[in-house]
Amino acid sequence: MRPTSKLAGFTLVEMVVVITIVAILAAAATQLIRNPAQSFIDSENRANLTDRADTALRRMARDIRNALPNSVRTATSGGDSFIEFVPVKSAGRYRAAVGTDSVNDNPLDFSLAADTFNVLGPPVTVAIGDKLVIYNLGIPGSDAYEGTNIRALQTNGTISTLSFSGGTFPQASPSSRFFVVSTPVSYACDMTNHILWQYSGYAIQAAQPASITALNGLATARQLANNLTSCQINYVSGVLQRNGVVTIYLGFSQDVANAKLMHQVNVVNSP
Repeated sequence: MRPTSKLAGFTLVEMVVVITIVAILAAAATQLIRNPAQSFIDSENRANLTDRADTALRRMARDIRNALPNSVRTATSGGDSFIEFVPVKSAGRYRAAVGTDSVNDNPLDFSLAADTFNVLGPPVTVAIGDKLVIYNLGIPGSDAYEGTNIRALQTNGTISTLSFSGGTFPQASPSSRFFVVSTPVSYACDMTNHILWQYSGYAIQAAQPASITALNGLATARQLANNLTSCQINYVSGVLQRNGVVTIYLGFSQDVANAKLMHQVNVVNSP
């Protein structure tokens, strides 16, 4: 029989060696698991940020494409960027002269401060508080923001005869077009809080509200996206071509993931 001392367990040195080896293997295994897991998380964050930026850009583009001709305007204040426009609710062509029915034909008379006129084509939908705009060039004397060619509508519903008041229109549209509008919309890049805001439902202002404080004084903001790291909005009006271009750059970040997108929106400025 062997001595009892020969049947003892591991020595202290052996235990320390085993613990050290296990620790090394555990650390290596952790790195092998951690790196793919972190890569997966980063990929998910990048996909989420890209989707967020794309959704914001598509929402802005959809609204901007529906802007009243020559109503888009942009501004910057420090690191903040702003774009404002007047969305079109309805549009059509007005009767410019008496046609074959001298009794029922009712043309728009540009010498009258208040008048009714026929809509040529399908009826248009008008809500209480909507306004009528004709031949908006976005220049002094023909600018909806300054009020020279925008008048209050006196009728509402889905109708074929419109009635307005508030003064004569300065110029007729060469194509006899009119637009029904309500209130402006602004998108604001708040780089202090890293949020993209949307503002709507405020009255038309002669000067563009070009600060977060000014817009907060006019309307309640609606958050469109957060985690904003960069934002730039440029507008080339393209007056001679009757087509403008809005270029929007948005950047977002989350943890170590980043996403930057650029989108261009064509704006039809033919009034």
